[in-house]
Amino acid sequence: MTRKIKRAAVIGSGVMGSGIAAHLANVGIKTLMIDLIPKQLTDKETEQGLTLSDKKVRNRLASASKQALVKQKPSPITSKQSLDLIEVGNIQDDMGRIGECDWIIEVVVENLQVKKQVLAEIDQYRKKGSIVSSNTSGISIERMVEDCSADLQKHFLGTHFFNPPRYLKLLEVIPTKWTDQHVLDDVRLIGEDVLGKGVVEAKDTPNFIANRIGTYGLLVTLKEMIDQGLSVGEVDSITGPLIGRPKSATFRTLDVVGLDTFIHVANNVFEQTDGVEKQAFQVPTIMTKMAELGWLGEKTGQGFYVKKKQNGKSHIYELNLETLEYEERKKLTTNATELAKQAKGTSGKMKALLSVEGDPASSFTWAILKQLLIYSAEHIHEIADDIVAVDRAMRWGFGWEQGPFELWDALGFRATLDRMLKEGENVPAWVTDMAVSGAESFYKTEKDAVSHYDNGTYKEQVINPKVINLKATKEARGVILQNKGASLIDLGDGVACFEFQSKSNAIGLDIIQLINQSIEEVNKNYRGMVIGNQGKNFCVGANIAMMLMEAQDGNFFEIDFVVRQFQQTMMNIKYAEKPVVVAPFNMTLGGGAEVSLPASALQAHQEAYIGLVEFGVGLIPGGGGNKELYLKQIRNLPPGVDFDLQKVANNVFETIAMAKVSTSAQEAVENGFLNKQDGISVNKDHLIHDAKQKVISLSEAGYQAPSREQVPVVGEPGYATMLLGAKSLAIGGYASEHDLKIAEKLAFVLAGGRIKQGSYVDEQYLLDIEREAFLSLIGEPKTQQRMQHMLMKGKALRN
Repeated sequence: MTRKIKRAAVIGSGVMGSGIAAHLANVGIKTLMIDLIPKQLTDKETEQGLTLSDKKVRNRLASASKQALVKQKPSPITSKQSLDLIEVGNIQDDMGRIGECDWIIEVVVENLQVKKQVLAEIDQYRKKGSIVSSNTSGISIERMVEDCSADLQKHFLGTHFFNPPRYLKLLEVIPTKWTDQHVLDDVRLIGEDVLGKGVVEAKDTPNFIANRIGTYGLLVTLKEMIDQGLSVGEVDSITGPLIGRPKSATFRTLDVVGLDTFIHVANNVFEQTDGVEKQAFQVPTIMTKMAELGWLGEKTGQGFYVKKKQNGKSHIYELNLETLEYEERKKLTTNATELAKQAKGTSGKMKALLSVEGDPASSFTWAILKQLLIYSAEHIHEIADDIVAVDRAMRWGFGWEQGPFELWDALGFRATLDRMLKEGENVPAWVTDMAVSGAESFYKTEKDAVSHYDNGTYKEQVINPKVINLKATKEARGVILQNKGASLIDLGDGVACFEFQSKSNAIGLDIIQLINQSIEEVNKNYRGMVIGNQGKNFCVGANIAMMLMEAQDGNFFEIDFVVRQFQQTMMNIKYAEKPVVVAPFNMTLGGGAEVSLPASALQAHQEAYIGLVEFGVGLIPGGGGNKELYLKQIRNLPPGVDFDLQKVANNVFETIAMAKVSTSAQEAVENGFLNKQDGISVNKDHLIHDAKQKVISLSEAGYQAPSREQVPVVGEPGYATMLLGAKSLAIGGYASEHDLKIAEKLAFVLAGGRIKQGSYVDEQYLLDIEREAFLSLIGEPKTQQRMQHMLMKGKALRN
């Protein structure tokens, strides 16, 4: 049984230390964060009459870091309530308190001697059996504790979080020769199940796995760019999504990370290797020159790129590495890049990009990928136990869609190897031996099991039982129902899963129709249903392109039909005989939120950004979202307590009119989109499993569909109250005339129309007036302009 972490301590409150403390607090772990004592008073402290012996002064560094968490963007905390779980202290007065902690994480400066001193002090105060770890990006884990007690050595390992800890999935764990296997297993499970991380075991070598491979790849890219005479912008135009990497590509990534940080990481390998590898990690002269000039990237305002304003608009310029002048940003456009843009999927794009002989983009991409693949193969046994660890580290730590060995398979294992050998490259013997043995790929899938090549044989991957892969499930079990927009899948144990599969998971008539068919199927043959998927976002809303086209053609009868169907489908979800659990994650906007609200329960990923955002395109929710958010907030109120219905209506009005989107599942609770009994999954890979378990739990508890309810409304006086606030904003210049028109419609729907305050109305009545308001607004030219602008520019128009 995995140990429970009730209290933790973080030693060091810098950016990384405070970020780790915040993430521990986000998942409900009480955390003590301590740092050094300041050596002198600030002017403000002097004015307040404080001295160096005052607690406020002695805890200043940790306190300031805690307060800074609120202002950081993106926010390290999921809710301001997380701050309540972080206590602060200092390393002289509060080290004794680590004896109360189950896990102590050292996050001090990247200096071996300093870390050894801190760990020796931790050894004095910790309780026996507590886990101790060091967050380092590359210092030897074993050397840190060579002088510590046997009990600490047994319970010590490296835990390399990637920054920012809340958002980046990778956690590298690095055991020493003394680390107890049970401790390693516990930390792995805590990382996955409690912290929501993708955990990879690395060996105690310079920069571990991800930074070792990633840094090498960046240095190779810079070298090839210079050799082939390309520019910063040209390289970034092909080393991003075209090859399955983030949009920040190469040099934008360096600007975000910070050139000083990158140089430190590169030097760490340079100083601990020799020969060809040492040369590969030598920091290029241009980088040291930029560092001397203070051009470190975002933190100093300029790096490989700089943002300048011209005529009130921001423009981004790239650095010419020869002249050190900033120039217009360039893109590399060739036959190969055009073919790649038209190809489908990462593998298709990569093959297209490499397919044109003599093409500058093809030549450059092959040059950098070839070296990356060979380097990964050369050092696999030094840095990791298997290829799976390397591929996962690069996907989870650097945001690559494919790790090196997955990429090699995607390009064709034998074709890629043959090309390397033909070009005279020195490929590691284990890879050529693998080819001689008849192997055709690094990975292979049989039934629903994935195996990887390892020392002459294929080994089945060990996967956390909480990980459900919907693609693999469909391949193994087939589908129950399917159309162009969605599928109904059998998850086993009597639970089905409704999966969106339209572009951007946008809701159209095909999805609406299949939801209804799926509910019928589930009511007959299953215990319940999960609505979830594993796309980029849960659902970004209804298909507004289709709605706009129909509106511009005057097909309001067709729009009315679709909206009626959507409303009725949401009611079918709400009143289904069997439990329906929705599993939202990432963007869950507009129609995506409307699918979520009527469910029997929600199981949301911690990074679920939920909101009814229709106001931004000149509309109000049309699928029952107004009613359901209003009802959900009423149900959130304590039973048996008198409450102010107007206050609830005002709150819902503000949430929808301001198009508020929660920045986490915890904030979605605060905004009323989740009830306190709805579940939150920290690990996105476990979300479908957790939602399935919630279905089973509801079924076993004897789930009964809710009865249709009468809804209390604020009526005409409440309508006037809500409208007064909107008119005040308009008078102050904060809302346009069209904003006010939309607000009037929204207030009318939430108030239940011009009826007596405190009246009870049927849900269908509220749906009818909602639909009428929606149809009225979509016919407005200014609403259609907003919809068009959103489709073309991806942002709201204020008109």
